[in-house]
Amino acid sequence: AHAIRIGTKFDQPLFGQQALGGKLTGFDTEIGRTIAGALGISPDQVQWVEAPSAQREELIKQGKVDLVVATYTINDKRRQQVSFAGPYYVAGQSLMVKSGNNTITGPDSLRPTKARVCSVQGSTPAENIRKYIDPDQLTVFDVYSKCADALRTGQVDVVTTDNVVLLGFVASSNGGFKLVGNTFTREPYGIGIRKGDIAFCTFINNALTQAARSGVYANAWKTTAGKVTTQTPELPAFDTCS
Repeated sequence: AHAIRIGTKFDQPLFGQQALGGKLTGFDTEIGRTIAGALGISPDQVQWVEAPSAQREELIKQGKVDLVVATYTINDKRRQQVSFAGPYYVAGQSLMVKSGNNTITGPDSLRPTKARVCSVQGSTPAENIRKYIDPDQLTVFDVYSKCADALRTGQVDVVTTDNVVLLGFVASSNGGFKLVGNTFTREPYGIGIRKGDIAFCTFINNALTQAARSGVYANAWKTTAGKVTTQTPELPAFDTCS
């Protein structure tokens, strides 16, 4: 029997990706295993549940997972339905294009170039990008891997989401993709839990603090997202548990 159920992404390289044989790798899954470990639960006792962007709140509210670690940006709208521990990382939205594309330089270049943009249903990046484009420029899928495929085959010109998620696709593109411009949003990633569970929120934050002190946090980064980024992040200041 599994002692804990953790929701994560199954298709996001470096953060939450299912390898052949079913093993999950990535920074989010390492953070999930760290929290489980603090509860005295071994990695093989964790049941992983796929948590696509648009399903995260429902999985938590319906009790299908105990927590969600899934590149999950903390915001006020989501806080109405769930509570968040953390943040454990702060990302920022960016743009990914084919390596040969030099016309797109950042969000302000999207409207003039009539670029076809891809993002994911129910995600903050899909909302954020709307102010830089006309409605007919946006395509949304349920998962980012479909956006990456559409970019590869030339059906879209740009994929937009958080920089670290895009870096995973760049890393596995054999030089086919690149990031352009700077990050243009601040995306604090939190751990979603049942609304109002302040005790669990406090416990998770303490576990993260311990992991940062002991080097477990830095090591989790270095073995995952750190493979394609030079800087190892510091654990951010936590929001108040509520």
